[in-house]
Amino acid sequence: MIPPGANVAGETPGSTQAPPAASSCPQVLRKRADFLRAARALRQTMPGFTLQARERAEGEAEGIRIGFTCSKKVGNAVARNRAKRRLREIARLVLPTHGRAGWDYVLIGRPEITATRDFAAMQADLKRALAKVHGSAR
Repeated sequence: MIPPGANVAGETPGSTQAPPAASSCPQVLRKRADFLRAARALRQTMPGFTLQARERAEGEAEGIRIGFTCSKKVGNAVARNRAKRRLREIARLVLPTHGRAGWDYVLIGRPEITATRDFAAMQADLKRALAKVHGSAR
């Protein structure tokens, strides 16, 4: 155990560590109620997935929140997990720049397509879906 104030990894005495970098990753939705609220809001179907989006009420939560779901229609557990991994990755790449703070998004995998569609095409689909959802929300 390192005592408080001891040098760690070559720090010089009196130096201050930089604060941890703020995470640009959105929070993940975990509660069923959040998924149900998103299901009642805006919806945009794309070839590789369906996007559900809703603007949260003031003070409900901060930042961007995202949820992922794939039903058994997508396939067995291996296929569902592969589809969700791909959805998580496109969300990680696209949402920090194209998503809006104060919004919840849910990406729903589609049978056979989500796991096999070209990755760049899925990224473009998410950008287009976000533009449509935010354009209709004004």
